[in-house]
Amino acid sequence: MRRFLLALLTLTAACTTKDAPDTGALRVALITPGSIADAAWNAGAYAGLQQIKDSLGAAISHIEARTPADQEEALRSYAADGYTIVFGHGYEFQAPAERVAKEFPNTIFVITSGQQVAGKVVPLIFRIHEATYLAGMVAGALTTTGKIGFVGGMELPPIKLGYDGWVQGATATRPGVESRLTYLGNFDDAAAGKEAALAMIRLGVDQLHHNADAAAIGMFGAAKESDNVYIYGANADQTALAPERVVGSAVLDLPRALLLVAREVKENRFTPRVESFGLESGVISFATNPAIIARWPDGLPARVQAARDSIIAGTLVVAGVQTP
Repeated sequence: MRRFLLALLTLTAACTTKDAPDTGALRVALITPGSIADAAWNAGAYAGLQQIKDSLGAAISHIEARTPADQEEALRSYAADGYTIVFGHGYEFQAPAERVAKEFPNTIFVITSGQQVAGKVVPLIFRIHEATYLAGMVAGALTTTGKIGFVGGMELPPIKLGYDGWVQGATATRPGVESRLTYLGNFDDAAAGKEAALAMIRLGVDQLHHNADAAAIGMFGAAKESDNVYIYGANADQTALAPERVVGSAVLDLPRALLLVAREVKENRFTPRVESFGLESGVISFATNPAIIARWPDGLPARVQAARDSIIAGTLVVAGVQTP
């Protein structure tokens, strides 16, 4: 039954890749909660899976599992099929991975944006809020209305931290800035993302940020259709989605992080631990759009660089989270 369900999931996911099993090779699976065509969170993880294949010669497989029940069954099915590493891509995979791991002690379950080590369930923590702070600094300096907005896919702790960093950064350059926050309840509905952005724009918001994956694609459309509205990418450099409107992006180099773990496993150097990535690691960064940076106020690039240095040094605490 497990194999049948896994096969069904594989066939119904439009963006699935599965290599022929090779019992002698490192076998790595990725489960994403949404489409890898989102140009951000899921796309980055899939690019990481491909790098693991290309760099380490691993046999790989990917499926998309959206519901909690499907996510747990996918974790269990991959473990039962003997995969060495199973990446559950998102905070929501932590609890089901802990349940499944008790049945499969030989499988390493890596949870991106996870919470804690539980046997061979290990989290990769991405301190994206450090980059959203820098984005917020720029937004606070550039807003002409004094109003900024943030759209999240769902109300999850990592997304809330990103929002808190965004507001903290904006307040640093524009004390008293007004911020609006909307959660869509999903990561896929681009029409809902666009409408959420337009609703904020109607209320005077002129700087938009997000952590909404594919749903955010609609937000870029809203920014392009509106006068004097600018947007900031998330989880990848999203400048190409709206080159004249994207000021910068809070970037997460997922391929680098996933490859690091897989390489340690392949070389028998892996030990279960919390792996936390911030600005100091290079996995997290704030990428600016060269076409727009020329419009920044004098002194702002230096302020942003100084803030970055302070975050890395641990002297500037973002969203209440001390740098490890």
